[in-house]
Amino acid sequence: MSVLASKSSIYTTFKTLGLLYLFFIVGLFLDSFYMVRVTEHAQFYANALMLFVFFITFFKVPKRVKKQMINAVLIGFFGEYLFSVLLGMYTYRLENVPHYIPFGHAFVYIAVLYFSKAASIKVRKKQIETFLIVAIIIYTLLFLLLKNDVFGFVMTTITLFILRNRSKERLFYLTMYASVVVLELVGTYYKCWFWPTSAWNIVPFLPSANPPSGISLFYFLLDLGTLWLYKQRHRDAWQRMKDIRKIRLAAKN
Repeated sequence: MSVLASKSSIYTTFKTLGLLYLFFIVGLFLDSFYMVRVTEHAQFYANALMLFVFFITFFKVPKRVKKQMINAVLIGFFGEYLFSVLLGMYTYRLENVPHYIPFGHAFVYIAVLYFSKAASIKVRKKQIETFLIVAIIIYTLLFLLLKNDVFGFVMTTITLFILRNRSKERLFYLTMYASVVVLELVGTYYKCWFWPTSAWNIVPFLPSANPPSGISLFYFLLDLGTLWLYKQRHRDAWQRMKDIRKIRLAAKN
């Protein structure tokens, strides 16, 4: 059964976000402090599993999605070395950028994309968006009050402000926020990476939790960059899609 065409929101959620979150738990465990006690090659196993799952997914998706996955990996490499290595925004266990991270960005992007585009989810779009907004506000307020996570609160506020007038992309980005929350909670619990006590460890008036609640703001940059690259490489196809969308809207009116 196609995920996009499925009429069951439960099936769709499991096949996209459910498997994604399960992969977070299993995949990051291989690079966790638990595995370090067993083997010094923990990160190698995590890298191998990520590459295996990435290429299985890559060969199953359409050509257009393949290109988006490649773009996401390339931007992921650039973003990770910029924010982690050069700017010191966060630090990985071995103070490197594990190979599974940039490929994982693409995996997250595709899972969230398929979830938000599925027919069974679109019919419940408003309800899901409302649920996610309420959950995000509660989550970031708890982190602010219990962990003094000012940095995360500021990023969450910026995220919700940006999304208030982006109705077409809102479900995708809210789902991305939730997915990044799960990813960061699992990764920091396993001690695969950690965040300093303030933003970039140099902005004292922006104390941060480990992880900060609103870090998905930077994942939005990855998503926007992936989309921008796709538009630049396929301008004619993108224009045709926009023209078709205009015709459909005109027909409805």
